[in-house]
Amino acid sequence: MEETKDSALTEIDLDSIVRKRAGKWGKYVPQWLINWLKRLIHQDYINGYLRQGLEGVPFCKGVLDYLGVEVEVEGRENLPTEGWHTFVSNHPLGAIDGVTLGWVLGENYDGHIRYLVNDLLMNLRGLAPLCVPINKLGRQARNLPQMVETAFSGQNHVIMFPAGLCSRRQADGSIRDLPWNKTFVTKSIQHGRDIVPVHFVGTNSNRFYNVAQWCKRLHLPNFAMLLLPDEMYRSRGKRYIVKIGKPIPCAQFDESRTPSEWGRWVQNKVYEL
Repeated sequence: MEETKDSALTEIDLDSIVRKRAGKWGKYVPQWLINWLKRLIHQDYINGYLRQGLEGVPFCKGVLDYLGVEVEVEGRENLPTEGWHTFVSNHPLGAIDGVTLGWVLGENYDGHIRYLVNDLLMNLRGLAPLCVPINKLGRQARNLPQMVETAFSGQNHVIMFPAGLCSRRQADGSIRDLPWNKTFVTKSIQHGRDIVPVHFVGTNSNRFYNVAQWCKRLHLPNFAMLLLPDEMYRSRGKRYIVKIGKPIPCAQFDESRTPSEWGRWVQNKVYEL
């Protein structure tokens, strides 16, 4: 069943979340492990902010203020003034980049934005009003096509991180997204949405990239995701740059390339900004 704003949490309670996600195995998760996770994600620090009760776009701006993060936006003049669009961005940080785009675009479009995000974020009441939850596993996976269709057919701008995961260190040492999923191309064509490329300039810590790399080498689950709240905590007082490119007309995505090839083409355009 789809999560709703009313079922989302005003505070993070890892005891409840972990045991719920673990299902029948939840009762076997040791308490010391949950306590360690609480410290890892800075549960008390995050809850200190969540208790303010902000929701939607004010929630996104409040996160930046709470962390003391400064944001410089280049290319505001490229933001479309008519119609509904698909905004696609690289995903270098996994948290701050998301709330930053929520603030920048949400403020500009009076809250008419929707993220396509991991359904775990629906546990946060402040973000829930802006999110369309995506769960590729379990019972919700059957509803995935309809959820995506609802987002693109609605009267909101859609924000996507087509890589799905945040950026990884490449063989040449650069930090770059994994290949982008083609869905943003096919659905934008279907619904006549021009695509606006966005480049978020920033990186996570070396620890994050090292853990992600070892998980891949050893064929382990994506344990690096557990570090994202700590990466957000480490971003306190930092300054980031958001670069907004000119809209790409959906008519440009013709049959000269496959949707996957067009997806890679747009991804390269983002990194050229």
